[in-house]
Amino acid sequence: MKIKYQILFINLFFLFNLQSQNVCQINYVRTEFWGKIVQRLPYLSKEEKDRSILTRGRDEGFKSKYILTFDSTQSFYTYEEESAAESNYGYSWRKEDYLIYKDFANKRKLSQIEELGKTYLIDETYHRPKWKILNEIKDVAGYICMKAETTDTIKNQKITAWFTDALTLSTGPEEFDGLPGTILELIKNDGDVTITATSVLLPKYPLPLKAPKMKGRKITSFKFNELIQKHIIESIEAQRNPFWSIRY
Repeated sequence: MKIKYQILFINLFFLFNLQSQNVCQINYVRTEFWGKIVQRLPYLSKEEKDRSILTRGRDEGFKSKYILTFDSTQSFYTYEEESAAESNYGYSWRKEDYLIYKDFANKRKLSQIEELGKTYLIDETYHRPKWKILNEIKDVAGYICMKAETTDTIKNQKITAWFTDALTLSTGPEEFDGLPGTILELIKNDGDVTITATSVLLPKYPLPLKAPKMKGRKITSFKFNELIQKHIIESIEAQRNPFWSIRY
């Protein structure tokens, strides 16, 4: 019996060591429901809502693909490159700059984000959201996940995360992390936008993970959030949809 426990311990240690040293890649699909988003904005007139739905109606359920790559020391999250078969007749629409890099050892986050027509670069110590973990579970991409909730106070959004402790690193899509495991699904405002893992790849051998080169107008997160808040307030006063120019 003692030998069996020793073998089990060795297997668990090997599995943890493999996960902590190797690069893990998670593929996500981000789906936006513009009909729901527009209807949620009470300051828009009926005419503006109708115009927005007509303008973005073809984008209802619009999907874009992202990749989160990480090891035990760092991670980055950005768009997945489209294949020729996935592009529209060989043409790919220009994607806005969006890349989130995290250095776990130094608690440093470097974000390259295009908002309001400009690309900004935010380089500073990151602060994790305060989560409430709930007593619910479901399967995402073959992993049993637990539910947690927080609030994006800048955009006034309810954020729901489904995370798994089978992947022990505290990370996730976009700028969200801070849970005891990896976030495999993120839901904004009860389904206006969903970001769901479609596959999790765990290589058998260690692979190098190189920090990406990033550029943009340097700004602090405080000043960046001030710009976003000002834009939202001005849009509300003008009865416009602020999310034409910023990420929902």
